[in-house]
Amino acid sequence: MPKAYLTRTEHFSAAHRLHSPSLSDEDNLRIFGKCNHKSGHGHNYKVEVTVKGDIDPHSGMILNITVLKDLILKHVLTHLDHRNLDVDVAYFKDKASTAENIAVFVWKSLEGRIKELADARDVRLWEVRLEETERNVVVYRGE
Repeated sequence: MPKAYLTRTEHFSAAHRLHSPSLSDEDNLRIFGKCNHKSGHGHNYKVEVTVKGDIDPHSGMILNITVLKDLILKHVLTHLDHRNLDVDVAYFKDKASTAENIAVFVWKSLEGRIKELADARDVRLWEVRLEETERNVVVYRGE
C-alpha cells in the first residue's frame, strides 16, 4: 500500500514568559533575556501537524483531514489559543514554555489519539512543526 504524509496547519495566539522554575532568577534573565520579563509577551504561533500512513485504497486518504483538524482543535487549540501558557496550561507549571516544549505538548496531546483512529492501518503522527516567529521554528518528531 502506498504511504504519504498529510499536514494540517493551524494558528493560535498565546502569551508566555520564558522562565524555568529550576533556575535562579539571575540565570533565567541571563539565558532568556528580555523574554524573561515578569509581565511576559505573546506570539501568533503557526503549528503544522503531519501524519504518515497508508493511503486507504477505498477512501484515497491517510486520514480524513477534517478528523485531524477536529483533533487539533479539541486537544491543542482549546488549551493554548488566547491563553497565558504559564498560568492557564498545567503542562507548563513546572517547565519553561519554550517553543520546543510547546511542540512536545502538541505531540503528547495528539499522538495517542491519532493511533486510536488508525483502524489497524499504519497511520501515525510524524511531525509537529511550530513556528513561534517566521525566524524561530521548532520541529519535533517524538524523539
